[in-house]
Amino acid sequence: MAKATKKQALGRGLSALLKESSNINSASDKNADKLVGNIIEIELNSIEVNPFQPRTYFDEEALQELANSIKELGVIQPITVRKLEGNTFQLVSGERRFRASKLVGNKTIPAYIRIANDQEMLEMALVENIQRKNLDPIEVALSYQRLIEEINLTQEQLSVRVGKKRSTVTNYLRLLKLDPIIQTGMRDGFISMGHGRALINVDATTDQLTLYTKIVKDKLSVRQTEELVKNLKEGNTSVKQKSEAPSFVKESLEDFTNFFGSKVAITSNAKGKGKIAITFNSKEEFNRIKKLLK
Repeated sequence: MAKATKKQALGRGLSALLKESSNINSASDKNADKLVGNIIEIELNSIEVNPFQPRTYFDEEALQELANSIKELGVIQPITVRKLEGNTFQLVSGERRFRASKLVGNKTIPAYIRIANDQEMLEMALVENIQRKNLDPIEVALSYQRLIEEINLTQEQLSVRVGKKRSTVTNYLRLLKLDPIIQTGMRDGFISMGHGRALINVDATTDQLTLYTKIVKDKLSVRQTEELVKNLKEGNTSVKQKSEAPSFVKESLEDFTNFFGSKVAITSNAKGKGKIAITFNSKEEFNRIKKLLK
């Protein structure tokens, strides 16, 4: 029964996605069997936050809205914690509910108890983070990076394990090459992932920051940003005005870019005649694109 409970509690954690590791043993406590697998009210002061939590930013306004809801209706969905030594616990998931409960002055919170070691905590925290719908692109990129570095996966292996295209994983990871100021701007919503992907093609950090400032100040679109980057590489920093591309071209450009995982340029005239250019930066990338075409 204990094994079944543990497997169910993991849900779609990495233990279900990656190969099981025989040298991972769950933490133990002599009183654990009385609590594990149950939902009980736990004192908030006896719970510590998850040190493996990839998410470091919590929107204050959204957190206050959740706190108001908890004040009126209580905590509808229990948090999940792992049992530590003595009468202490550590968050596995539900940090927003945990923080919001503290905001309204609650003393306890309903929690599902489980046992997990540090490796399992890291795995569950990273996968839970990736599966959220409201993550900013940098949070996703950091989670991918940690999975690759700490679980020792290649990009190809990671794309299979988390059910994403390799090009999608690559596009997120490339965002981490941007200057930290630009990454922060993306996290705060000043620019989109599309803007960030365009700025990656600018080598000099000073030029990246100059363009970033112009994008925010002039509220440039992704297309205008791409044109600005192109002009910069050609020695002209002005944004050129160009004829409007047909809707079928504009609607398909992102699909082409996501599929190939590389910069794709599509030019077309009003009659629908044009050309598609795919950028590659190495022999390895060329062969990867060639394989996709086959």
